[in-house]
Amino acid sequence: MLYGGIILAVYLRLGVLEAQRQLIESTGFYKAGLATAFCLISFYLHDLYDFVVMHNRRELVLRLIQALGLAWIALALLFYAVPQLMIGRGVSVISVPIDLGLMLVWRVLIHYLMGHPHLGERVLILGSGPMALETARAALAQRDAGVRIVGFTSNDPAMVGKSILNPKVIGLSSEIADLVRRENIDRIVVSMGERRGQFPTDELLHLSLAGKVHIEECPSFHERLSGRVSLDMLRPSWLIFSGRGRQTKISAFIRVLLHRTVALMGFVCSLPIMFLTAILIKLESSGPILYKQERVGKNGRPFMVLKFRSMCTDAEKNGPQWATVGDDRVTRIGSIIRKIRVDELPQFWNILRGDMNFVGPRPERAHFVAQLAKEIPFYEQRHLIAPGLTGWAQIKYPYGASIEDARRKLEYDLYYIKNQSLFLDVMILFETVKTVLLSRGGR
Repeated sequence: MLYGGIILAVYLRLGVLEAQRQLIESTGFYKAGLATAFCLISFYLHDLYDFVVMHNRRELVLRLIQALGLAWIALALLFYAVPQLMIGRGVSVISVPIDLGLMLVWRVLIHYLMGHPHLGERVLILGSGPMALETARAALAQRDAGVRIVGFTSNDPAMVGKSILNPKVIGLSSEIADLVRRENIDRIVVSMGERRGQFPTDELLHLSLAGKVHIEECPSFHERLSGRVSLDMLRPSWLIFSGRGRQTKISAFIRVLLHRTVALMGFVCSLPIMFLTAILIKLESSGPILYKQERVGKNGRPFMVLKFRSMCTDAEKNGPQWATVGDDRVTRIGSIIRKIRVDELPQFWNILRGDMNFVGPRPERAHFVAQLAKEIPFYEQRHLIAPGLTGWAQIKYPYGASIEDARRKLEYDLYYIKNQSLFLDVMILFETVKTVLLSRGGR
């Protein structure tokens, strides 16, 4: 649609004959494709493909205008530097309102359809306890994801008809077959804590074998919807039976090769930045330029992580402690390089050495690992794979310095460990670039 809007602007501005000459003889179709690519990149940077961010129409309109405005400015600078890439004078001015109108109509229509209460996958939650409520909240927070929570079930007849969230308890768990027919249910999410003597096994078995409805455990449904593994729903048996599959040697080799290649490219390309950073650190304060610190790696093996020193030399005279907002131990140069993540660049060397991967859970200090392992269940499981320079938790959750933050980040780390793949790694790399460019989450 963006491409079509640009082509339409060419015809409106130049007329039919001149437009055809520009498009065919002067490679105008390729130039329009370049402009479209700029728009799509700008859309991506403005989170226009994120269900969580795009949760209301006002935010949608504002970000569409910002994204097209950024793309127009970038193209104007490009055309000024390389005039040969311009299709024709005034085309970009005409194409912006055309594309904005097309995008607004298209996006509002899609959001209306995806958010319509009578469209999308109709889901019945079997149970009405805390797990059921958390899952329903995750679905309601992403109404454009095409999931509709029709209601809950309960084993208590007194609960039927009561609203425990926005959806109600619409029937008894023993009436599950009738509810599926009556409410036209597409998926049943099983969220019953106590199942002995109360679980409708025969009814669910009949529905499953008949192929009339999808039946899924609550942790799996919640994980797929939220992109994290809920620790409140997690049981050892679930980790055992639905844990990550064993990777083939060729798949593991390709992933390691990708990580090392990206790290080598990053190391070479960032050498000028690292050289400048080293000079600035040395000019501001005495002490070492690089900061070495022991971290916990794969299978609990310790290694020395490298970072540019961003704090004063006596930052931990009172023992290990988390960084906080406005931490007075951070130097002036340190606050800048932490914000734009330059302090992490020396870790390219850790990746090349094999201590880390490019993508994985962030390595933590042994002192905090021991503390967090006592407070948070399954925390040691994050060491099943090599730590990373960036990770799923880093792009999905802001920087945190508390037990609760570590708990939530572990949920994202477990999701990555269970679902790691080459595709997911590439997606995290793209999201990391966006996070760094927009300076999100640094402290």
